[in-house]
Amino acid sequence: MRKSLFGFMTILLGMMLLTVACSKGDTNIAIGPPASETNSVSKIILGAYGLEKGDYKEYQEGFGDAADGVQDGNIDISIGILGLPAASIESLQASVGDVVMISLSDDAIAKIEETSGYRRHTIPKDTYDFLESDVETVTAYAILMGSTDTIDDELGYELAKTMIEKASENTHAQAKQMILENALRGAEGLPIHPGAKRYYEEQGLTVDNPVAELIADESSRKNEFILGTGSQGGTYYPLGGEMASIWNKYIDGINVTNTETGASVENLSSIRDGHMDLGMTVHVPALQAVNGEAAFEGNEVPNAAFIGHIYPEVIQIVTRESAGIKSFEDLK
Repeated sequence: MRKSLFGFMTILLGMMLLTVACSKGDTNIAIGPPASETNSVSKIILGAYGLEKGDYKEYQEGFGDAADGVQDGNIDISIGILGLPAASIESLQASVGDVVMISLSDDAIAKIEETSGYRRHTIPKDTYDFLESDVETVTAYAILMGSTDTIDDELGYELAKTMIEKASENTHAQAKQMILENALRGAEGLPIHPGAKRYYEEQGLTVDNPVAELIADESSRKNEFILGTGSQGGTYYPLGGEMASIWNKYIDGINVTNTETGASVENLSSIRDGHMDLGMTVHVPALQAVNGEAAFEGNEVPNAAFIGHIYPEVIQIVTRESAGIKSFEDLK
């Protein structure tokens, strides 16, 4: 009897070990679309925990599709760069009722700050109904960059002016961040569009940025402009849609069309290549783009200039209680 019991326990233990071994690397993590800043910062975050390919399965999804995957149980963790609060996260919680937001450890945050332009940020527990405590994460700034090939001096002025002075007509929650006091957040180190600089200085702001040189001329201004945003499930797309509508309403002779993209990196690359006139982006890849670093090494973006701050971008990492994951350390 004892031998039989011992044999059974040995088999059971073996099965448990096999299960653990098989589960290593089976965690499905949505890290953002290719050529997006979400994709880049996700790898920085995972690297801060010593996690590499093979330690998890990556899904290069926009946050909307990723949230659907979390809801369906096909994705275990979704990493997004979103405003606070994020409607997509609130919608996910309303659907499943067991959303968990993952905090980053102090050690991981220190490593992220050392290797990127992201800085520590605390998400207060009253931001979402499902939070039981504050969440520690990192943040950057969403900004608007414009092409120096197609956005002339006067148009740059009008774009910046309208962003600030007509933001109250934008119904998106993040539009309240587009105020004069915030206008130069995320501009550090970037060339500024001369038209935007002129507007901000008229309003009493001090602008120390290098001034971009323009090829664009008002006399040959086109009528149709493209604004690169992000995925429909994120913040950029709906917010950018309202920004475009307000520009079209108040700036004579232009029509701005917002388009769904992979966000930051794709938008900056498209400005460089002449496929877009305006692009929403996190300030970190914008710096990399103008300096020819990271994803832009050997492919810098010399024709993009800062036009204005949009809102603070906060890394928000969600899973579900049913996934049983409390920290990235659980994946080691």
